[in-house]
Amino acid sequence: MWLLRLSWALAVLGVTAGPSPGPSPGPTALPPDKASIFADLSPAELRAVRTFLMSRPELGLSPSRGGPLAKNSLFLVELLPPKKRLALRYLDQGGPRPRRQARAVVFFGGQAEPNVTEFAVGPLPRPSFYRPLRFKGGRTVPFAARPMTQLEYELLHRTLAEAMEPLYRLLRDSTGFWYHNCSQRCLTFSDIAPRGLAPGERRSWLVLQRFVEGFFLHPVGLAVLVDHRDPDPRRWAVQQLWYNGQYFSSPQELAERYERGTLAVARLAEPPFRQLFSSYEPRGHFATGTPTEVHGAKVCEPQGRRYWLRGNQLEYGGWSLAFRLRSSAGLQLFDLRFNGERLAYEVSVQEAIAFYGGHTPAAMQTKYMDAGWGMGSSSYELARGIDCPEAATYLDAHHLYDADGPVRFSSAICIFELPTGVPLRRHFDSDYQGGFHFYAGLEGQALVLRTTSTVYNYDYIWDFLLYPNGVMEAKVHATGFIHGTFYTPQGRRYGSRVHSHLLGNLHTHLVHYKVDLDIAGTGNSFETMDVRFENISNPWSPGARWEAQLGDPGQGWEMGPPPAPAPTHVGLLPAPDDGPDPDPVPRRYHLAVTRHHENEPTSSSIYTQNNPWEPLVSFEGFLHNNETIEDQDLVAWVTVGFLHVPHAEDIPNTATPGNAVGFFLRPFNFFDEDPSVASRSPVIVRPLDAPTFSRLEIQRWTPASPGPCVAPGPFTYNGTYRQE
Repeated sequence: MWLLRLSWALAVLGVTAGPSPGPSPGPTALPPDKASIFADLSPAELRAVRTFLMSRPELGLSPSRGGPLAKNSLFLVELLPPKKRLALRYLDQGGPRPRRQARAVVFFGGQAEPNVTEFAVGPLPRPSFYRPLRFKGGRTVPFAARPMTQLEYELLHRTLAEAMEPLYRLLRDSTGFWYHNCSQRCLTFSDIAPRGLAPGERRSWLVLQRFVEGFFLHPVGLAVLVDHRDPDPRRWAVQQLWYNGQYFSSPQELAERYERGTLAVARLAEPPFRQLFSSYEPRGHFATGTPTEVHGAKVCEPQGRRYWLRGNQLEYGGWSLAFRLRSSAGLQLFDLRFNGERLAYEVSVQEAIAFYGGHTPAAMQTKYMDAGWGMGSSSYELARGIDCPEAATYLDAHHLYDADGPVRFSSAICIFELPTGVPLRRHFDSDYQGGFHFYAGLEGQALVLRTTSTVYNYDYIWDFLLYPNGVMEAKVHATGFIHGTFYTPQGRRYGSRVHSHLLGNLHTHLVHYKVDLDIAGTGNSFETMDVRFENISNPWSPGARWEAQLGDPGQGWEMGPPPAPAPTHVGLLPAPDDGPDPDPVPRRYHLAVTRHHENEPTSSSIYTQNNPWEPLVSFEGFLHNNETIEDQDLVAWVTVGFLHVPHAEDIPNTATPGNAVGFFLRPFNFFDEDPSVASRSPVIVRPLDAPTFSRLEIQRWTPASPGPCVAPGPFTYNGTYRQE
């Protein structure tokens, strides 16, 4: 019997490092037309879906941008992947090709009982039908659970500008900036979620900040609670304000306190025009004086690319896979194979959350669940030579997310071969007399599939790495600006003072992955391997006793994030029945294994952020049906994360070293030997005249010299993402 071996293995390492098709693939590769059943919708398909739905009079759809909130509008269109059983019948049994469909999310705000409805639309490329998609249990999506839109933000801005008018003098005198009727020295805001304390609420704390470069690090000490549940913004209202440690019931009350001179005012220094602490402009010097004004080491491909990319199918060494970039949640791999044998049907990012602690109302309320912020659609342009090597292959992405047509995100994905800087394996066979019998080594390389998500202040760098020895690594780096709040002495319990008026708040990052492993078919089992010590008698020395390690090896693949327990800390993860507990991210489990069900495709949803109290997708429900997981089609759900205690060195941005987590898929007695022996990249050195060692035989299967490297050319960047 083939076993799905999921044992915790100690492992975590770094990352960083190619566009032309190569020769025809080997006979075990999946034809690219088959991989295309998993491909993202093309711009033409996105437009076709939108045109079809907009033409249906019964839906009554209006453009997303502009107009009132109380309207019916199309929010999201993305691929609706085929059901697994249909896909496998097509891929493995010569069955019919699954018809291509789209998932469309419609906000029905222009009716008596507003709601959100999802539809399957097809067949593509010329849609002719749509039907509602049902959530597990037949639940409907409350209108208050919908993600935010650009239109709602514009209306919030108008509401806040009007509310801040009485506070003009206070803000001008204390910060040098103001909110209403400003053209240059403006304040901006960041909004906090969840938006309230109970289902159906839509009340957001808005944190005011100076609108300068890196405004996330420039709070001015004022936060405003706005109730914006009603579809009519004329009924929105400011419910409370927090200023410099005190609560106020209205802007007028705060303004009156300032005019009377009884307010504890937080006066901020004028920000410098250059070398602002939140900027990337160089400042200071390294003590050694070693050069940094010249280019550092680069990645190159001296004999061309060693991977093939055809459409959404990627091949490298023994690996082949299909991939897509979901607007809702990010990278998703399908049909992951090694030497033609499927290892996983799907490996994908599901959710990323960050729980904060703090003294201010904004900090104590912050529990970000990034699928609700368009985590997959915030895949902005990757900078050549920085975000990915110059030699990488760069791919565009097209999203229809809160827009009136497809939006092109240039260079949103990159693919490159990475020199790891450490051998994949090596050995020096010493003769212990000053010489050696042989040396052999295989340079370490991996293929990297990368994208990023810039979810407002934070940047996540998402990587899947494929190694020649059959190991796959999933990894995410966290960088970008910390979510800081205004410093008060009481806040020191919840973080570090990282600048004069800035508190870096303690928080936990958790990232959730779906790993649908199909090892030698869909009938897998889950086992753990426990290791224990046992005292035994030494058979060749009576009376002596030894401790022996006992384990139960087996066959399959193992999965391994670090074995240490997840960090826990008071005040960051909600207690039972005390505020939102995001079931969709199984924070209680490093690993959970369930049976595959077509109605459990994801562990979270875009609605969880604004309704975590009654989530549409409740991961706990996946676990409570008491099903057997022996010889079944299994899905592993993996949670990785880390505790981030911000510090001064997080200024201006959190750095990637030490802020990465992930897991590995590794073969476990699956092959007869390390499959990387098929690589033609090793070097073997043998002496021909020991013990003088004056003549050596150097055996290699690649050119003797790698040749020239990086092609010259200036750095370029565009950074725009526009509807076409």
